[in-house]
Amino acid sequence: MSQMKAAVIAAANAPWALEDRAVPEIGPNEVLVRIHACGICGTDVWMADGTLSFHDFPLVLGHEGVGEVVAVGAGVTRRKVGDRVGIPMAQKVCGVCDFCHEEHPVSFVSGVNCANPTLTGVTVDGAFAEYIAADAAGTVLLPDGIPYEDAAPTLCAGYTVWAALRKVDPKPGARIAVVGIGGLGHLAIQYAKAAGYHVTAVTRTPDKQDLARELGADTVVADGAALRAAGGADVLMHTSSSHAAIVDAMNGLKPWGKVVLMGVATDELPLPAGPVAFQGYEVIGSAHNGMEYLVEALDLVARGAVKPMVNVFPKERVGEAFEVARSGKARFKAVVTF
Repeated sequence: MSQMKAAVIAAANAPWALEDRAVPEIGPNEVLVRIHACGICGTDVWMADGTLSFHDFPLVLGHEGVGEVVAVGAGVTRRKVGDRVGIPMAQKVCGVCDFCHEEHPVSFVSGVNCANPTLTGVTVDGAFAEYIAADAAGTVLLPDGIPYEDAAPTLCAGYTVWAALRKVDPKPGARIAVVGIGGLGHLAIQYAKAAGYHVTAVTRTPDKQDLARELGADTVVADGAALRAAGGADVLMHTSSSHAAIVDAMNGLKPWGKVVLMGVATDELPLPAGPVAFQGYEVIGSAHNGMEYLVEALDLVARGAVKPMVNVFPKERVGEAFEVARSGKARFKAVVTF
């Protein structure tokens, strides 16, 4: 076992191509994981086309990787050969920079602010490969019975929306509006419903309206005015690729309502200053927030309360999987199996 297949991007906007690469060697406190599936995230698309740049091409992307531990390095006590694990984006921080001296827990925020973080598929090679070396403490155990194809998109997309919902901590009986029904939004509807909230889906796309109801939405509306007429929302979950959509949806936000931002878009976000001030709105950023929320997100999928909608591609069709994800034609997550 010296060679493996990996999906490599040679340059910005170059096709994803399977190449032979050496199986990575593991060091102390690391595990070698045989990848079974990895989901394509919107961040992968932006790194592949050069919109986001963290290290030089060629790139091996992928931070929604799941598989089986096949070897452990010196000092590893919490993982063993045969464990089914996921490797989320934030594996570890450097521990020596000024930010790390403040002793924050490992999360997306600490990964962004650390001077030299280990971010899967971002600062180091990712999980679009047959094998990956990872920090043992930066892996998460998968619940028994969860299929790899469902676990993969939960590693980022499911983690993102569940952590956001937990961060805003809505009151019992709160009205949650999910703005945008895509890779994040179709999961946000299900997680909010599983938590017992009244859920309104906000989408202008006609073919997603019936689907939103099937996913558990109590109400489906097209815009903020319709959201207000339908009873409004205590929390807006921004999962859209358009900031304009969330600004419009704020027309349906109730007094003291919260907007939680987790979707990333390239247009500006011109917040309406008057309503934010006079209605007491809170605008909250959220991204993963801690491994405990990933554990909870995976458990809800394992118990059948949430079901990711995935398009599965074998590794030989990784280029096709990427094109489907980039075009927005995936319903709703493209997952590559290895």
